[in-house]
Amino acid sequence: MGVHKVTGASSILRRLDWKEGLPLLFMHLACLAVFWTGVSRAAVAACVAMYTVRVFALTGGYHRYFSHNAFKTSRAFQFVLALLGAAAAQRGPLWWASHHRHHHRFSDTEDDIHSPTRRGFFWAHLGWLLVPDYSRTRYDLIGDFAKYPELRFLDRHPFVAPAALVLFLYILGEGLAPAGGANGPQFVIWGFFISTVLVYHVTFCINSLMHMVGSRRYATPDTSRNNAVLALLSMGEGWHNNHHRYAVAARQGFFWWEVDLTYYTLRALAAIGVVWDLREPPAKVYEEARAR
Repeated sequence: MGVHKVTGASSILRRLDWKEGLPLLFMHLACLAVFWTGVSRAAVAACVAMYTVRVFALTGGYHRYFSHNAFKTSRAFQFVLALLGAAAAQRGPLWWASHHRHHHRFSDTEDDIHSPTRRGFFWAHLGWLLVPDYSRTRYDLIGDFAKYPELRFLDRHPFVAPAALVLFLYILGEGLAPAGGANGPQFVIWGFFISTVLVYHVTFCINSLMHMVGSRRYATPDTSRNNAVLALLSMGEGWHNNHHRYAVAARQGFFWWEVDLTYYTLRALAAIGVVWDLREPPAKVYEEARAR
C-alpha cells in the first residue's frame, strides 16, 4: 500500500471519509450517558484501573513489543498483551504496529502518515484515522508477528475485545449493585467509554503534541520531543525524543529522573520471568546526551 502525500487543509478535507469516524464519534457521545448513570467511587476506580491496564498494554505491548521487539515473552503473554491492547479499541496489534513501523521509517517526511509538522495538529492527532487508505494492516511490515493466527484474528475482528470488556464491566457493576456501590451501566460508561476516550487522546497526543511541544535532547532527523507531563499520563511514552533516538529500547525514560511507568512494570514482570531480554540503550546514547 502506497502512502498518499497530503498537503494543505483543503486537500486533507477531501481525503477524509467521515464514515471512518463514526465509531470514534459514538465513543465520545456515549460518554454523555454519565449524566444518566451518575458516578460512584467504584465506577471511578474502574475507570482508573481500565485506563492504567490498557495504557500499559498499548505502550508495553502494541508499541514496545509488537512495533519494536524491545523485549521477549511467551506466546501466551504475547496474546494477553494483544488482547488487552485490542480492548482499548485502537484496532488490532498487527494494524497498530505495522503503521507505527512505517511512521519510524519515514518520521516527519512527506511519507509519514501522521506528521504534525507536515500536515498539522488535527491530521496527526485524529485526521489520518479517518482515511480509508490507512484502515488496512501493512502485513509487509509486520511479518514477524503476522504468522500467529490469534493475532490475525484480533486484527480481523477488532470489536471482539472491546465488546468482551463491556460485558465484563457490566457484570462486575451489577455484582456490586446490591451493596449500593455501582451498577452495570455506570461501570460500562466509566470503565469503558470514558476510560477509552481518555486513552485515545493520550495515545493520539504522542503522534501530535510530542512532535510539537517539549524539549529535544537528541538531534534526531525528525521533530520528536520529550515532555514530562505526557510521560506521566502515557506511562513513559512522553520521552519521545529519547525513543526516536533509540527506538528498540524497552525503556524510554533513559535517566533515573525520567519517570517511565511502563518500563518499571516490565522490569517487575522480568523479575518473575514473564518477560525477558529487555533491550537497553547503549552507552553511546548516554554519551551523546552528556556531551550536549
